[in-house]
Amino acid sequence: MTSIRSRLQHRLNPLHVYCRLRSLGMAHRTAVMVSSCWERALYRHILS
Repeated sequence: MTSIRSRLQHRLNPLHVYCRLRSLGMAHRTAVMVSSCWERALYRHILS
């Protein structure tokens, strides 16, 4: 059984976000920029 924290770490991981954006049809460069911003602005602060 996985914890809520580990599930959040997976779902909110910038690489996971990038993959989901690509699967929704977003261009590579845009998805990289969005996931990079996501990592810097939110991810590091949420799960640190």
